[in-house]
Amino acid sequence: MRIEYPEGATPLDEDYRQDLIPDIQLQVELNEFEQKNIVEAILWASHNRRFSKTLLSPQGLCELHRRMFNSTWRWAGRYRSRNTNIGLEWPQIAENVILVCQDTEYWVENHIYDWNEMAVRFHHRLVKIHPFPNGNGRHARLAANLLLGYNGQAVLPWGGAHLDEQGKARSEYISALQEADRNSYDRLFSFAVSGRE
Repeated sequence: MRIEYPEGATPLDEDYRQDLIPDIQLQVELNEFEQKNIVEAILWASHNRRFSKTLLSPQGLCELHRRMFNSTWRWAGRYRSRNTNIGLEWPQIAENVILVCQDTEYWVENHIYDWNEMAVRFHHRLVKIHPFPNGNGRHARLAANLLLGYNGQAVLPWGGAHLDEQGKARSEYISALQEADRNSYDRLFSFAVSGRE
């Protein structure tokens, strides 16, 4: 199967593509299958009090990714083992995931940022690390929203659009992430809260 990637996505190399679990032939089928898997993960995470205590840990973040993609990809929940077009070099992943978890726990405990800013910064750090072969943006947005939800806060709408498909909203999201890479977060903050009623 030929996989089409939207702007800013991480193309999977042949080894990773071989780990597709279901017999899928079309891109639209893959998108639907992944989305069903993600919905199941959202339901699981939303109703799991024990997981709310481990979200900010490497094990928790890996478990969330595994739950999001475990019916789709054999590598779900495992850090990538090679470099990609974006993200840190793969040997740096484990250490940096620990750091982002520790930093975010510190921000929460010491009220360093308001909740939305904290969630956006947490999300950005995860995306910048890019720990998994694929699904990093979806994983980081869900992790950020779970962090908010577990702490009694409203979740972020992330532009109110489907960001996994090519379009204006995805282009804005990618541009905002690139500005955040240069320590300019205003555009990403604005994007994350846009679409809220």
